Amino acid sequence: MTITCNLYIDGQWHDAEGRRTFTRRHPAHDEAASVAAAASLADGKRCVEAAACAFPLWRDTAPAERRRLLLEAAEQMLLREAKFIAAMAAETGATAHWAGFNVHLAADILREAAALTTQIEGQIIPSNVPGNLAMGVRQGAGVVLGMAPWNAPLILATRALATPLACGNTVILKGAELSPAAQGLIIDALDAAGLPAGRGELSYLCA
Repeated sequence: MTITCNLYIDGQWHDAEGRRTFTRRHPAHDEAASVAAAASLADGKRCVEAAACAFPLWRDTAPAERRRLLLEAAEQMLLREAKFIAAMAAETGATAHWAGFNVHLAADILREAAALTTQIEGQIIPSNVPGNLAMGVRQGAGVVLGMAPWNAPLILATRALATPLACGNTVILKGAELSPAAQGLIIDALDAAGLPAGRGELSYLCA
């Protein structure tokens, strides 16, 4: 069965500009494994604009809420384990053992990132003004681009997005052309965890 995968922009799944797609074939027998949206430059620009627009609100989201979302995403990922295994097998020829290892380690990465949300520390800086002090406050930097390869698609893609999201950044994930559907399922798990629709904290480009 051929898996389909679209772009994820502004909290919604979208076709690529002109409904363009590309096909990933099974590495062993050349049958179609997945059909994914082929992103254009215009699609990429939409991702950047959505992520930039969402950044101030996501940066100011309470650490506890970011933690809750990432922990729920880890659970949603585990609920999709069978889908992840099937997608990795079809797109990369992965064994069930290797694909399952990817799922569980990726879920652990999300949990570790969730724990970071309340561990972001600033600094007290000496001031030249008597009786005053200065504070250095750490906050999200802006839009982060993560690019993940295909050979450990779930582990590496999750690593690319988890910590930036935890620290208050918005993220664009550029998936690998060899594993678009497998990595797209990560976005599906985050979406199911409760990323607010119409906000661009997270975007996904298949290619």
